[in-house]
Amino acid sequence: MSVLTDLIYGGSNAVAGLTEGAVNDAIAKYGADKEIAFPDTAYFFPTIYAATGVKVKTLGDLPACVGVLKSLITGQEDLGQALNAGLATAVGAEILEGLKYVNGGNPYENESGIGFVPDPIIRSLGVPLVTGDIPGVAVVLGKAENPADVVKVVKDYQSKGIMTFLVGDVIEQCAEGGVKMGLELRVIPLGHDVTSVIHVVTVAIRAALIFGNVQPGNLAGLLDYTKTRVPAFVNTFGAIDAVVVSAGAGAIALGFPVVVDIDLGENQVPGALESVCDHNDTVKKSLELRNIKIKVKELPIPVAFAAAFEGEIIRKADMHNEFWSSKNPTAELTVMRDLSEVEDHKITIIGPDLTDAKDLALATFVEVAGKKMQVDFESVIERKFHAWFNYMEGVMHTGQRNQVRVRRQASE
Repeated sequence: MSVLTDLIYGGSNAVAGLTEGAVNDAIAKYGADKEIAFPDTAYFFPTIYAATGVKVKTLGDLPACVGVLKSLITGQEDLGQALNAGLATAVGAEILEGLKYVNGGNPYENESGIGFVPDPIIRSLGVPLVTGDIPGVAVVLGKAENPADVVKVVKDYQSKGIMTFLVGDVIEQCAEGGVKMGLELRVIPLGHDVTSVIHVVTVAIRAALIFGNVQPGNLAGLLDYTKTRVPAFVNTFGAIDAVVVSAGAGAIALGFPVVVDIDLGENQVPGALESVCDHNDTVKKSLELRNIKIKVKELPIPVAFAAAFEGEIIRKADMHNEFWSSKNPTAELTVMRDLSEVEDHKITIIGPDLTDAKDLALATFVEVAGKKMQVDFESVIERKFHAWFNYMEGVMHTGQRNQVRVRRQASE
C-alpha cells in the first residue's frame, strides 16, 4: 500500500503548497479584507463550511483554512490517514477554484466548462435524485487514449439517466464524439483543471446541507450522508498523476468509489479503488460499486431513447422536419380496444418519408387493449406522448392533442 499512500501524500502536499502560495499572493494583491465568494450560493465555500462550520467571506479567512488543510496531511503509512489527506486536497481545490472568483464575474465564461454549480440548480436536482429519476452521479475525468472509449461510456450513462460531470480533455473528446451536453441533457462539463472536480463535490456536500439536514461542522454526519445518500462515483481515463490520485482519495473519503482504466495491481482497494482496463466493463462495474440497479428496455429504434434527452431544445436553424398545428393538422389520440382487435407492437406508418418532406401533418393514433385497461386511462396515455417523443434524441415535442409541435433535428 506504500506506493498508493505515497502518491496520495505527494499530491496533497503539492496542492497544499500551491494553495498556500495562491492565498498569500491574493492577500498581497488585494488585501485581507477583500471579499470572496462563489456565485449564487448561501453556503460560502461549501466544503469548508460543511466540514468545519467556518464561513469564508474574505481572503483573510483563508490562511486558517490552509492551516487546517495542512494538518490533515500527516504522512502516516495508514490508508485512513491518507484518505484524510485526500480531503485536504478537496479543501485546497475549493480554495484554488474560489480564488478564480475573487473579482466576481464568471472566470469560466470563455471556457468549455461551467465551473461552480449554483444553489438553484442543486435544488432542482433534489427531487429527481430522491425519486431515482437521476439514479446516480458520474464524474468522468482525464484524457482517454482512445476518444471513442470515453464517448461510449458517457453516452451509456446518458442513456441510463445518470448525471455525468466531465473534467479535463474528456470534454473535447466527448464533444467531438457527438455527445450532447448541458444540464438538461445530464452531461455537464465542469472545467479542464483537475481542481474543477471540486464543483461536483460541492454539489454532493450542499445536497447534504439542503436535503439531509446535516449541520455545518458535523464532518462525520456529512461523510455518512455523501456515502449513503449520494450515489456518486468517479471514472478516470488515461494516465494519472499524484494530484489526480490524491483527488481520488478525497472522493473515496466521501464514499465515492473510483474506477481507473490503468492496472493498479496490488494497490487496488476493493470497493473503493479498482482497475477496469476493458472499457466495455466500466459502466457495469461503476454501477455495481454504488449498488445502482437500472432496468433499461432496449427499443428497436434507430435513435437513442432516454429521459436524459427530455430537455433537448431544437432550434429552427437545426431542424430537418417540423410538424406544427399552426401549419398543418395535428392530432394525438388513444382509443381502448378489445384484446381481439389489437396486434401487439404493430406499428403502421402512413405518409411520405421524412428524409424529403419538411412540413407535414402528423397524427399519432394508439390503440390499447388489456385486462386492466379502462376508458379513463385513454387521456392518461395521451399525456405520455409528450414524454415519449422527447425521450428520443434529436426530437422535441411541445403541446398536446390537436395543438402540437414536433421538431426533428437535421442529421450531422
